[in-house]
Amino acid sequence: MASNVPWPWSTADSNATNKYQKAYKMPTAQGLAPEIRDCDDGSIIVQYKPSKSGTHEVQMSYEGSATEGSPFSCVVDEIGGAYVTAFGAGLVGGMSGQTQSFTITAKKGTLGDIDIKIDGPTKTEYKRQDSGDRCDVKFMPMTPGAYNIDIKYKGKVIKGSPFVSKVSGEGRKRSQISLGNASEYALNVMEPDIVDLVGSIKGPKGNFEPCILKKSKDGHLCISSFSPKEAGDYRVQVYRDEKNIKGSPFPVAVKDNELAHASKVKISGAIEKAIANESNVLNIDVADAGYGGITVVIEGPHRSEMDYEETGNRAFKCTYSPHEPGIYILNVRFADEHIKGSPFLLNVGGEPSGRLREKIEKEMVQAEPVKKGTKCEFLLKIPGTNPFDMEASVTDPSGTTELCEIMDEDDFHYRLNFTPHKEGLHTLSIKHKALHISGSPFQYSVGQLSSGGYHKVQVGGPGVEKGEVKKENHFNIYTREAGAGQLACAIEGPSTPKMFLEQRPNGFLGLSYKVEKPGMYGIHIKFNDEHIPNSPYMVNIAPDSGLARTVTVHALKDRGLAVDKASTFTVSYNGAKGRLHAYLRTPSGGHEDCFVQEMDDGIYAIRYIPKENGVHYIDIKLDDHHIPDSPFAVMVGSAAADPAMVCANGEGLEHGKTGAKNKFTVRTAGAGSGYLALTIDGPSKVALSCKEVDDGYEFSYTPFSPGKYLISIKYGNINIAGSPYITEITGGSMKNPYEEEGKEEGQGSGRKASPVNEQSTMVVETVEKQPGQKSLARFKGDAGRVVVRGPGLKKAVPGRLQSFTVDVKDAGAAMLMVGMISPSGIAEPELLVKKNTKTEFTVSFKVQEVGDHTLVVKYGDEDIPGSPFILHAG
Repeated sequence: MASNVPWPWSTADSNATNKYQKAYKMPTAQGLAPEIRDCDDGSIIVQYKPSKSGTHEVQMSYEGSATEGSPFSCVVDEIGGAYVTAFGAGLVGGMSGQTQSFTITAKKGTLGDIDIKIDGPTKTEYKRQDSGDRCDVKFMPMTPGAYNIDIKYKGKVIKGSPFVSKVSGEGRKRSQISLGNASEYALNVMEPDIVDLVGSIKGPKGNFEPCILKKSKDGHLCISSFSPKEAGDYRVQVYRDEKNIKGSPFPVAVKDNELAHASKVKISGAIEKAIANESNVLNIDVADAGYGGITVVIEGPHRSEMDYEETGNRAFKCTYSPHEPGIYILNVRFADEHIKGSPFLLNVGGEPSGRLREKIEKEMVQAEPVKKGTKCEFLLKIPGTNPFDMEASVTDPSGTTELCEIMDEDDFHYRLNFTPHKEGLHTLSIKHKALHISGSPFQYSVGQLSSGGYHKVQVGGPGVEKGEVKKENHFNIYTREAGAGQLACAIEGPSTPKMFLEQRPNGFLGLSYKVEKPGMYGIHIKFNDEHIPNSPYMVNIAPDSGLARTVTVHALKDRGLAVDKASTFTVSYNGAKGRLHAYLRTPSGGHEDCFVQEMDDGIYAIRYIPKENGVHYIDIKLDDHHIPDSPFAVMVGSAAADPAMVCANGEGLEHGKTGAKNKFTVRTAGAGSGYLALTIDGPSKVALSCKEVDDGYEFSYTPFSPGKYLISIKYGNINIAGSPYITEITGGSMKNPYEEEGKEEGQGSGRKASPVNEQSTMVVETVEKQPGQKSLARFKGDAGRVVVRGPGLKKAVPGRLQSFTVDVKDAGAAMLMVGMISPSGIAEPELLVKKNTKTEFTVSFKVQEVGDHTLVVKYGDEDIPGSPFILHAG
C-alpha cells in the first residue's frame, strides 16, 4: 500500500526524508517500518506492505516534532489475496456544509471492484476519483447526524464497514474543560512554597523531560500532567536555586497497569441524549486507566456551559448545558487519546432558549505611525464618572511619567491630549478616583507600530460588566495596536439588542447597546475572525432597577484599609424594599460574601475583612439590581499594585523552543505590592518556575509542543500594558536543564500538540521594590515541622539556668527567632541561642521574676507548634 501525504514545506533538502522519524504499530506485537520517499514537489510518499488485517497506525514526526494529524490510522482488510485499505477524516466525522474526504487503496487495476454507499439523515452524493491503486472520495453532508459509509470490494464488505461518520452542525462552537487531577502523582515531600522550584523527569531509557509541579490539597508536592508512555523506573529531580531539594531525586516506579489506557476509562450518563439549558451529567472513572489528563470537548451549533467536580478516588462528575437543541459531538480524551466510543454523537433536545443575535462589523485600517513631538489625542466615553475625579498619565519607555490634559465634553466623553518625547511603547493610564478605569492601562506605540493581531484589541467599560434593560449600556474598544483587520461585535440574548458603534479617531471606538428583556447576554468580539482574549463577555442585564436607585451608601472608607482589619459601612434603603446582598471581589480574582446585618428599619451595616493588598471591588445589589455607583472600588494597603508601572520583556515573550527554559522578566519596581498572575495557553501545558531578581521577577517556562502560545500577565487582576503576548514555539531538544551541555539529551523535540487548548498558571505575591534596589535573600521554611523538646518548656524556676532544644531538620530554610517576656512586660535579660549541629539549637534562659513568663519561638514569620509557651515561675 502507498499513501501520499502533502506537506506545507518544501523538501528540496536532499536529507529532508532523513528528518522524519518513523514508527509503525501493527494489530499484533510485531512491528513493520514504512519507507519514506521524497517526491521533490512539496510532498512525500509513505509506503508499507501490510501482512495482517486490522487497524494500522503510522506515527510520524519531523525533526523530532509530531506532524499535524499524526498518528494516521487506517483499516486494512485481506480479500481475495489482496489487501484493501480505507482511511481519512471523512470516515470519522466532520461539519455539515463542508466537504469531507477519505481514501481507499487496493490492488492496481481493481478499483472498479470497489462499491461505495453513503446513508444518513439526508441523501448525500459523493464524487470519486480513481488513480492507480487509490480511490479518493469526497462528499458534503448538509444535515448533522450519523452517516453510514458502506465500502465493498468484489462484492464483500471490507473490515470496519460500515464506517460511522459523526457530523455536527454548521457554524461549530467549541466548549472544553480539562480535569487535570487525573494526571497528578504525589511525591513523598511537603513543600510550603513551590514558586521557585524546577522539576525534570528522567525516563527508563535515560531521556529527560521537564515536568509540571504543583501542590496538592494536603500540601504534598505533586507532578502534574503525568502521562508515562512506558513502564519502568523514573527519576524525578526537583531543584531550588539549581540545587536538589531534600529527597530529590525521587524514584517513581511505573507498572504496566499505571500506563495510560484510554480504553479502560469508564463513562456513563448523558453520552447520547441531552437536554438544552439543563444540567446533563457525565460520570467518568479513571481508577483503572493509569495516569493521564482528561479533556471533555463539546462541538456543535452553539456553546455549552461546562463544570466538573471530583466525586471519589479518580472519579469525576462533569456537567454540561448546551444553549440550544441540535446535533453535537462529544469528545472525551484520556492522555490525548479518545476513550472507547468517543467521539459520541449527542442528540440535544429540549426547548430553544429563544436567544436573539445582532451583529456589527467594521473594517479597521492601519493606524498612521506617530512621531515623537507630535500631539496625540484620544476621545472615549466613561459613564458614571465625575470630571473632577478623572486623571490620565502617560509613561514612556524609560519609565518617565507625565500627566495628560483632560477635557470634559458632553455625555461623559473625555478628550485626552499628550505629546510623546521618545519613540517606543508608551503606557497610557486613565484613572477615576486614583483607580484604573475598566480597560486601562492602554499600550500606545510611538514610531514603528507593533506587529498587531487579535490579542492586541482591548475592551473596557461598564457595559461588559453589568447592564440594565431599556438603558444604553456602553463600553470602549481600542484597536490601534491590533493593526488593520475586520472587527466584528455581536450580542446575543433573550431579546434583540439595538447596537450603535461610535467611530472615534486614533483607534478608540465606542459601542452602546440597549435591550428590552433582562437575562444573561453574551458579547462576542472578534478581530479577523478570531475571538479576542476573554471574549465572549457574559453580562447579566438586570430589570429596571426602580427603587434600587434610591439606596445610598454612607461612611464607606476607600483608602487606608489594612489586611485582616475589619471595615464597616452602612446602607440606607430610603423607602426601597427588597433583599440586600453584598460581596467582595479580590485582586487575585476571588469572590467573598460580605456580612450584612440590619441595624434599624431600612438601615443595614455591611462588614468585610480584606485578606489581600490591592484594589478590591464591593458589589452591592438590591434584589439583583446594582445600587447607584456599585461596584465600589476600595484600596487595601499603602502600596497597592499599579499595573501601569509594570512592564515585561525578554525573548520568551516572542519565541522559544520545546524542552528548553524560555525566559522573560516582569519588572515590578515602583509598582507597589500585589498579586502577579501569569497564564499561558497553548498546544500543551508548560512547566513554570519563577525567581526573584533586583527589579522584579524572572519567569521560565518549558513548553512540550511546538506552536503558538498566548501569555497573559496580570497585576492586581488587571492586564499590564501589552498583555497578552503571542509567542512562537519551535522544536528543541529535551534535556536536563542542569546537566552539562550535550549530555543526557532526549530523543525528541516535543510531544504531539494537544487537540484542545491547554492552560498553565502561576500566581506570585510580590513584595514592594524600588528602582535600583538590590534583592535580599528570602527564606521561607515550614514552622509546623519544627520540633522542640526539653524540661525548659514545662515551667521556669527563678534564678536557675534552664534550657530546651530546637530541631529544624525537616522545616526547610528560614530564620529562627526566640524571645521571652516577663510578667511585668520587660524582656528577659538572660536568653541565649547556641547552635549545636547544622539543624539543632539549644536555647538557655534564666528568669528573675515570679509569675507567668511568655516564651515565643518563630521560624520565619510563623509561630512553631505550641508557641507562645506560658511558663509559670513560682
